[in-house]
Amino acid sequence: MTSIDIQEEHELEAGRQLFAKPCVFIAAANNLEALPDMQRPEVAFAGRSNVGKSSLVNALTGRRMLARTSQTPGRTRQLIFFNLADRLDLVDLPGYGYASAPKTDIKAWTKLTRQFLAGRQSLQRVFLLIDSRRGIGSADEEVISLLNDTAVSFAVVLTKTDKLKMLELNKIVTDTEQKTAKNVAAFPKIWVTSSEKAHGIKELRAHIAGLALEQLHQEQ
Repeated sequence: MTSIDIQEEHELEAGRQLFAKPCVFIAAANNLEALPDMQRPEVAFAGRSNVGKSSLVNALTGRRMLARTSQTPGRTRQLIFFNLADRLDLVDLPGYGYASAPKTDIKAWTKLTRQFLAGRQSLQRVFLLIDSRRGIGSADEEVISLLNDTAVSFAVVLTKTDKLKMLELNKIVTDTEQKTAKNVAAFPKIWVTSSEKAHGIKELRAHIAGLALEQLHQEQ
């Protein structure tokens, strides 16, 4: 086993240990006044409605019902906060791009999210979930533009990749890399996941644990 392999094993184990610890709901906010205090580093999850955001949060934490899934896309309009082991907060952002929502709802989402992103110094990274069967759409491009404008680091997470054949998956990964490469706020790695099959979950846990550890070192 090479030193790189050993390092990867250490990172995977750190991710496993962090996400095996207690993770509890702490707040739901639909306005700035309702946001919890910035006590810990935060990572947020954004994506179109029905992209699998709640399923991913549940898969990461190993808890089936931590984040509630909804049969009605766009139903959740709040920012949901979870405290992971007093080390890190997970933030489930409202879904966007739902066809049945009035424009006023979409504007409200944009306003609140923009305010959150621009003023949240504790936010380490936004994970932008993209349905691998659809790729980056116009609504996703608007959010990417928002993340660039607010100078918030983001990483793309492809979801539901178990639904694709290997050639299809390789193509969507390449297309996604090309579309995100030009964005200065984009993290270079694309995360390939399936909550149903647990593909890529261990690696994403390791990456998030690394962000928490990095923040801890900066504070010391």
